[in-house]
Amino acid sequence: MIKIAILPVTPFQQNCSLVWCEATNQGALVDPGGDVERLKAAIAETGMTVAKVMLTHGHVDHASAAGAIAEHYGVAIEGPHEDDLYLIEGLPESNRKYGFPVPKPFRPNRWLKDGDTVGLGEVSFDVVHCPGHTPGHVVFVHQDAKIAFVGDVLFRGSVGRSDFPRGNQEQLFHSIRKKLFPLGDDISFVPGHGQTSTFGWERKTNPFVCDMLFEDDE
Repeated sequence: MIKIAILPVTPFQQNCSLVWCEATNQGALVDPGGDVERLKAAIAETGMTVAKVMLTHGHVDHASAAGAIAEHYGVAIEGPHEDDLYLIEGLPESNRKYGFPVPKPFRPNRWLKDGDTVGLGEVSFDVVHCPGHTPGHVVFVHQDAKIAFVGDVLFRGSVGRSDFPRGNQEQLFHSIRKKLFPLGDDISFVPGHGQTSTFGWERKTNPFVCDMLFEDDE
């Protein structure tokens, strides 16, 4: 139904995902944070036709190559939620701070909100607004394939940072436990960094958000 290739990019080793519909070969880049030429080469290798760019949030390591990729392939950028506009507007300064090339400025063609869907060929992704790491963070979920692209909300054995400006730990934990975990233990997820996992495994073992820590709240 869909195919996925994960490419860690930039010194932050951020997982940029190439996702494409098998039936139509229409594809998207989820969180192209940098290394544009490497991404172009990977796209050519897959043979997919780039149809859009999808962003989970506006941090430098997830969004900096979005403008260049969108311009090169003549496609739209969808996501994140509009509450991350300040991060996208601040990308040039953030890149300078880390000594990265200043990215091509962009503004998403479509802001996303909870309950939206993003189409890609013959498949679609459900959008879940998951604030906490950033206020406008969204997650893309393909229910049939049982896969989610969660950005920096949840990791294998950890969770996203909430100590950045406008981060909120209470919101982050709520997003994970009340919006993501109910989607099903069998949902695998691609995090923004590191190894993939499943919601069920994290519910059992994650030292920040496992069920055992929240028994009184159930």
